[in-house]
Amino acid sequence: MKKLLASVVFGSLVAPQAAFAAEEVNVYSYRQPFLVEPMFKEFTKETGIKVNVKFAKQGLAEKLQQEGEYSPADVVLTTDISRLVELADKELVQSVNSAEIEKNIPSQYRDSEDEWFALTLRTRNVYSSRERVGHLPNSFDYRQLAEPEWKGKICTRSGKHPYNVSLVSSMIAHYGEAETQTWLEGMKANLARKPQGNDRDQVKAVKEGLCDLAIGNSYYLGKMVNDSKQKAWAEAVFIDFPGQTAKGTHVNVSGMAMAKYAPNQANAVKLMEFLTGDKAQQMYAEINYEYPVKNGVKQSELVASWGAFNADTLPLENVAKHHKTAMKLLDTVKFDL
Repeated sequence: MKKLLASVVFGSLVAPQAAFAAEEVNVYSYRQPFLVEPMFKEFTKETGIKVNVKFAKQGLAEKLQQEGEYSPADVVLTTDISRLVELADKELVQSVNSAEIEKNIPSQYRDSEDEWFALTLRTRNVYSSRERVGHLPNSFDYRQLAEPEWKGKICTRSGKHPYNVSLVSSMIAHYGEAETQTWLEGMKANLARKPQGNDRDQVKAVKEGLCDLAIGNSYYLGKMVNDSKQKAWAEAVFIDFPGQTAKGTHVNVSGMAMAKYAPNQANAVKLMEFLTGDKAQQMYAEINYEYPVKNGVKQSELVASWGAFNADTLPLENVAKHHKTAMKLLDTVKFDL
C-alpha cells in the first residue's frame, strides 16, 4: 500500500522501482538538467550504467520520507549546505565508504560521518559599483557591511534565503550570537530597500543606482556576463571577496548523498566517485561558473579572471550547526521587514 501511495502521489516525478534495470542508477536532483545531464551522459559512456534522473525545485526530503523503503532513489543532488544537512538530520541518507571520494573532497567540504559530500563551491561575495565605489579594499570584511558609511547603500535578497542563512551561520560560528545580532542590526539599517528578489536582482539594482553594494553568489556573475539581457548589469560591478585579512570568504556548496534505501548502491558509489573526479569537476567549472571542490582542477577562464582568494576554512558541518540560531536572529532583528 505504501508503494502504491508513493506511486500515485509522485507518479509524475518518480518511475516505479520495478522499471529500473540492474545496470542503472537513479538520481533525485535539485540541480538543473543543463548542468548535470552532460556529466551523466559521460558517466554512462564510460561505465555503461544508465542514469535515470528526476528533477525537482523543492520537496525532495519530504518525497524521500513519503516513499520510505520503497524509494527508487540512489543518489540525491542538491544545493546549499542546509539542504545536505537536512537530509542527514532526517536520516534519509546513508554513509558512503569510498577512499576515492575522500581523496577528492577536502575534509571541510564533507560530512564527518561520510553522509554527504560537496561537489562544487560558490563564494558569497559583495558586488560593488564600478562607477560609485570601485573595487573594495582587500581588507574589506563582511562585518563592515554594518558600518554607517554604507547607510542606504546595500541591497540583498531575503535574509532567510538559504544562501544568506549560511552566511549568518558562519558569522555566528566565528563571532558568537551576540556580535552577529549587532552586525545584522547594523546591516539592516544600511539596506537601500526591503530585501527582495534573487541575487541577480541585487546586481541589477546596483546598475540602476538603487544601491552601491550587493550581496550575491559568485557564479551568478558568470551567468550574467553570458546573458545578453544582463551583461550590462555584470559590467556595472566589481566582484569582491570579503574576509581576506580576517576569516576568509564564506563558501557554500552544491553536493550529493546516497539515499538511505538506495537499491543500486554499487552503481551509486560509482556515480558519486565519477562526480568527484577530474572530468566531472572540470565540466561543473565550465558549465556553471562554480569552483571545483577537488584541488588541482582548473577553473574556467572567466572564473579565474575574478582573481584568487582565501576561503573560510571552517568546516561546513560546523557552520550548519548554527542555522536555527541564524533564523532566530533574523526574526529578532526583523531583517526582512
